Amino acid sequence: MLEVNNINVFYGDIQVLWDVSFRVDEGEVVVIVGSNGAGKTTTLKTTSGLMHPASGGINFLGENIEEAAPHDIVNRGIAQIPEGRRLFPFMTVQENLDMGAYTSGARAKREQSLEWVYELFPVLEERKTQLAGTLSGGEQQMLAIGRGLMSVPRLLMLDEPSLGLAPMLVLDVFETVKRINGEGVTVILVEQNVRHALEIASRAYVLETGRITLEGAGKELLENDYVKEAYLGM
Repeated sequence: MLEVNNINVFYGDIQVLWDVSFRVDEGEVVVIVGSNGAGKTTTLKTTSGLMHPASGGINFLGENIEEAAPHDIVNRGIAQIPEGRRLFPFMTVQENLDMGAYTSGARAKREQSLEWVYELFPVLEERKTQLAGTLSGGEQQMLAIGRGLMSVPRLLMLDEPSLGLAPMLVLDVFETVKRINGEGVTVILVEQNVRHALEIASRAYVLETGRITLEGAGKELLENDYVKEAYLGM
């Protein structure tokens, strides 16, 4: 479905990704783990067209997208849920969800998508006339995910969805990711909560200082001695 091949990415003169390659097959949950500053968010931004690689390629569903604009990539079927949620705080829940369905294909399926989002997150339907900025942190994360789903993605990329949430809500986030994946959406998950992320991963990559240093099945990396020591405190 998605192949990222040897991308090198810069912020100005500073290189932040070095020959990064990974793949995502249809139906998978692929997890990218790493410490702060490792390049995880940059990897997602480059995949979603917010940044472009200086070299290397990105292929989605058989087409090269490394130079495509973000709106074109959304239209092709990739949606990114950014770190920090990035909602429109002075718009209602309903208005935020409507903003997710701005492409022509998504608009045509708006009612169907809205029904699905409200089924996933019933509290959002209860709060649909409430301003997004007045929601709790967990509810805002639900809304951010829901807004992404309104674009009818084939591939959903989530950047630190559990960040800043209470432990009980963290578990809810991972259950939601599993459910979304179970209903046919392929997922890339970037997470610092390494244990929970690897437990639901089909495959996973470890990104360190802008380079992929390990890859394997999620359960394999859970048992990897280096991962245990560096990321699980064992």
